[in-house]
Order: sequence, then C-alpha cells, then structure tokens
Amino acid sequence: MKRKEFLKSTLSGAILPAVLNGFSLKSFAEDSPLAKLLSGSADNDHVLVIVQLQGGNDGLNMVIPLDNYRNYYNARSNVAIVENKVLKLNGVTKTGLHPAMTGLKAMYDDEKLGIIQSVGYPDPNFSHFRATDIWMSGAASSEVLLSGWGGRFLDYEFPNFPVGYPNSSMPDPLGIQIGSVTSLVFQGPSASMGMSISNPTSFYNLVSGVEDTAPNTLAGKELKYIREVAKQTSSYATVVKSAALKVNQQANYPNNNPLGDQLKIVARLIKGGLKTKIYMVSYGSFDTHSLQADSTDTSIGRHADLLKVVSDAIKAFQDDLKYLDIEDRVMGMTFSEFGRRIKSNSSAGTDHGAAAPLIIFGTNAINMIQGKSPDIPASASVNDNIPMQYDFRSVYASMLQEWLCVKPEDLQQIMLKNFQTIAMVKTSACSPNLPNTSGKSLISNYPNPFSESTTITFTTTGGHTLIQIMNTLGQLISTPLDKVFPAAGTYTIPWSGGNLQAGVYYCRLQNGSVQQVKGMLKVR
Repeated sequence: MKRKEFLKSTLSGAILPAVLNGFSLKSFAEDSPLAKLLSGSADNDHVLVIVQLQGGNDGLNMVIPLDNYRNYYNARSNVAIVENKVLKLNGVTKTGLHPAMTGLKAMYDDEKLGIIQSVGYPDPNFSHFRATDIWMSGAASSEVLLSGWGGRFLDYEFPNFPVGYPNSSMPDPLGIQIGSVTSLVFQGPSASMGMSISNPTSFYNLVSGVEDTAPNTLAGKELKYIREVAKQTSSYATVVKSAALKVNQQANYPNNNPLGDQLKIVARLIKGGLKTKIYMVSYGSFDTHSLQADSTDTSIGRHADLLKVVSDAIKAFQDDLKYLDIEDRVMGMTFSEFGRRIKSNSSAGTDHGAAAPLIIFGTNAINMIQGKSPDIPASASVNDNIPMQYDFRSVYASMLQEWLCVKPEDLQQIMLKNFQTIAMVKTSACSPNLPNTSGKSLISNYPNPFSESTTITFTTTGGHTLIQIMNTLGQLISTPLDKVFPAAGTYTIPWSGGNLQAGVYYCRLQNGSVQQVKGMLKVR
C-alpha cells in the first residue's frame, strides 16, 4: 500500500482519531456560550470526572442494606457480607459499605461522598454492549442514539466544532478520556468531541518526549510516519504536555492500581491549568458470574479486590486534589452498565441485573444516602431485580445543571427529554436546595393487596409529576401519570391491573428531585 493511500484509509474523516505516541486524539472544543461555561470564562471553573465500572457492578454487595439485612442475606448467603464486617458510616444506621471500601468510608465520614440508591431506567437491557450504549448515550431502552450525553452538551455549547478550534479563548481539549479509546459519552451529533489517552504509559512517554517503538515492518514504518504527522498537527498534544510539565509533585497513590494511575493523570492535568471540563476513566471487569467471593470469607475475593481498587483510587485522587489545592473545583461520579440480580447463583456469583447505587464524590457532594434501601422480597427468585428509584438520566441532568451550570430551560435540548433533577451539590452558584422528605410517605395505594384495581394516592409539590408501575424485572408496565401540576396537593388516581399476573409490582413517584418507590401486591 502506498503511503498516501495508507494515510487516506487510516485518517479519513473528521470523526476518526489521530494517533500520537499511542494516543487517540479527538477534540472537545470552544468559542461560544460554553467558552463562558466550559473554558472557565463562565463564573465557574468546575470539572467533572466520570468513573466507569465496566462489567456490571454488584451494587447490593457494595452498598449493603442493613435495615433489610435478613432478606439480603437469605437471598445470597453464599456471597453476602457478614453483618459485623459491614463498614458503618457516620450518622447512618440503615446502610453500610463493603469492608474493602475503607477509602470511600473515610470520604463519607469526612463529608466528601454521597450515595444515590437504585439508579437505573425502565425496561433494563442485560447485554453489556447495549446497556453500556444506553448509559453513555442517555437513550431509552427502546431507542438507539448515536450521540452521547456529554457530546450533545458540548455540541450545544460549541455548535461550530471542530471549525476554528483550538483558539485563543479555548486552546485546550474540552474533554479527555484516559485508559480507553474515546467513548460514546463524548460523541456529538456529527463529530467526536473528546481526546483519548489510550493508557498511562503513553501519557508519560508524551511528557518525557519518548515515542513508543514502532515495529520494524512496512506497517510499522507507516505507523511511525503517521505519528510524525500527528505531532506536527496536534495542538492538543502540545497543551496537554505543557500542562503536565507544570506539576512536579503529587500526593501518594496506591501501587498496582490501574484506576489510580488514570486518576493521577487527571489530577495533574487539572492542576496544570487545562480548561478541560469533563474527564472519564474506567476500570473492570465487574462481571462476577462466578467465584465473586471467597467461600470461607465472603468479605474477600474477586469482587472485594475490584472494590478495593476503586475505593483506594478515588480516596487517593481526593487526597491529591486537596494536596494540589484544587479540591473545590472537582466533582466525580461512578456508573456501571447495570447491577446484579438480588439472588446469587449456585456458582457463588451474581448474574446481570438492573438498578444499582451510584456514588457522587467531592467536597461539594451532598453527604447523604439519597433514596431508601432496595426492596428485597423475603423469598427472592432468580428473576428478581432491584426496583429503580432514580433514573440515571436524572443524575446526568442534575450534574449538568448543578455543577456545569446549564440553564434548566436548556436541559431538555441536551437530554432530549425532561428528566427531573436531583439535588446532589452542596454549594454552587447553580445548585438548588434539597427538599426534606425524610419519613414522609408520598405515594401509596389502596387496597393493597389488590385483585383487579387499586387507587393510587400521591402528594406533589407541583410541577412535573411522574408515576410509573414496574415489575420485579424492572420492566415498565404502565405510566398512570405524567403531567405538570399547577399547585401542590395530594391527589388520587384509579389504576387497573386486572390483566397482570399475581405478584409484586412497584409504584414509583418522581416529583422534581423527590422520588419514592412503594411495593404493590397483585393477588388473584
């Protein structure tokens, strides 16, 4: 193949990455309202760090329901954490953490971490690839989106990208992914809007001016030539290196911790002055179908090792941010493509499930457990899933509005639907107050159990109010209510479930940042 033909087939199209010392480069750009928002010329210099837990993390063994411990243990006795080994959190009696997560426990006790219970979406998909696409794009289970929620955000703020970028107002990449090729999260409607650093070794080679050795073959010589071209044309590589060289010392990170290695780079680039607004890192696999825990001690084993890496890495990252005096600028969040089933399997593992807890971290994270412990049947079957309390797209919308300061009226254009927000941020110029609904029953039904029909009673503060009925698989059965109420009040609506099979169903209320789930029993 001729050099020109090789380059044409390899680098054709604006959406393909350039290659630089092992980097896959795609840009997140500027010069519009987000120059005011993302580049720091807005009234904030906030940074969001996304931590992907690949493979489907078992959230029920990560955030343990102490208030429903008997049913939890009965459903998964071969992997359940013994109660006296669960890490207790300051001021919390109903929930604890896996014993391997001492770092995140310390962060919670230090008021730098919050937990959102049972995050998912209706009609969950249990395929790793499809579920990952759903989480990265913000799609419904029944739709396919070719853009990511982060990419749409950036495209909305920078509609002319990549024309005119980088520029003097925003010389830096708008988003950086470390440890993988640039994911669907950063894909805009027509172009990728992120830069990826394929692995930490490539980052340090760039900083040191060391080039990965190309193989002594024809293809290797062509690869070397492409790298030379990329180095001449990639301004982003230059600014990344410049930012990294400004930081000579950081706090300690754990050895042999791949996630910590990625987060160390993120902290260095933030301190080095990049105006980048979104970083993404990843670690896994959490696909623990078998041998999830040690047979003689369930607090150790494969899943414990995975959680320890995550906990130690995030704690070290937070300590580093404090050491570098940039702690107040950064918030982070975890996500996994799905959780695991309530009931464990006979291979001492857990199978693909639905909703799972999501962790928010940083000095500005609201320090609380949002939502109640998951409902766990007394006799859980292999098909039972954790019922969703919070829609993951509400988490995204909340982070955009509360931390990246997107105006509420602009959220629907980015998220493609009105996903009500959750208060997650302690203090910021764009953070609402968290309503206090602790101990209040906002939704119920009577009769319960019911055979044909039941009446749902709910309380709303006004505004957008949504009621959904789901089964134990997490599938959406019905949407009895989805409307805007002009005023606060308590209302009733009839609902018929006569065509349903007997069993447990869940009634979910969402009213702004307030969300509650109640169980309903259908009998013959």
